[in-house]
Amino acid sequence: MATTRLPSFDELPTFDGFTGCAWGVWGEDDELGTVNLLTEEIVKSAAQEIKLGKAICLNWPLNFPAKPMFGRQAAVHESWLKPVGNVHDDSIQFNTQSGSQWDGMKHYGMAKQKLFYNKTPVDALHHGRLDIPDPNNVDKSATRLGIHNWAQHGISGRGVLLDLVKFYTASGGPLPYDPWTTHAIPLKDLLDCARQQGVTFQLGDILLLRMGFTQRYYSATAEERDSLGGKPETLAGIEQTEDMKRFLWDNHFAAIASDQPTVERWPPPSGVPHLHQTLLPLWGMPIGEMFDLEALAKACSEAGRYTFFFTSWPLNVYGGIASPPNAAAYL
Repeated sequence: MATTRLPSFDELPTFDGFTGCAWGVWGEDDELGTVNLLTEEIVKSAAQEIKLGKAICLNWPLNFPAKPMFGRQAAVHESWLKPVGNVHDDSIQFNTQSGSQWDGMKHYGMAKQKLFYNKTPVDALHHGRLDIPDPNNVDKSATRLGIHNWAQHGISGRGVLLDLVKFYTASGGPLPYDPWTTHAIPLKDLLDCARQQGVTFQLGDILLLRMGFTQRYYSATAEERDSLGGKPETLAGIEQTEDMKRFLWDNHFAAIASDQPTVERWPPPSGVPHLHQTLLPLWGMPIGEMFDLEALAKACSEAGRYTFFFTSWPLNVYGGIASPPNAAAYL
């Protein structure tokens, strides 16, 4: 379902002190959120962005980071030779948010209100192990707001990269912040970067922001990399302001992703709510984290354009909370 005219940010109601509440914009029972913007017409138009036929993987290997942040488990990959025949099997056990990921609707709710997208109470969501033995009898109450909704729809459309690393270092100087420390990137810099790249936004765009985490990870010492998993999280990211929220909603992005582990500045200033509490529970907007944007940035720079066809198919797990993106860009 798509709407012919979406309300502006300032037209959206306020809920319990939170501006920009989009509950009901796509219906009271909606479980897609801003992914609704990725209509057949939008996807068909986005496919015209493929000019070179060049495909670029946007997934960081599941092995990284070796020591994840936020207390998450590292991926465990095992393989074995089966006793009959020259045949291997392998298994992978991982936290869906240890590396490249989409945050799904069940991941982050409104903390004080204990609500998720479309005013869904936390107690209405399934917790614990979920077994579905019969594919013809899936309990929708147990799978509510699961990432399978995005997986079965797909997150595909026109991608737009804002290469902030290149923007900040174009004059030859170093990046003016450490991606691994708390730093707010203002809206003005996003707009100036877009202007410098010749980018204009369209309804349903998937916005990708290169801010430097992955580049920093590859250049770090082993000691620095290992320290990420044991210290309080401090990260560069977009500012948590009303103007930033207004920019993201009024441009009607279908999703936002970056190479940083949080997209937004972490932690936010004292007394300022996390932007996650707007993007996921109020809008149902996918948040992509730790995408590998290094090869894409190089290819965009060489091609002289920063738009492309973007495709992502999350894991089709009923009731899932997050997923590796399985994402690619086609120039």
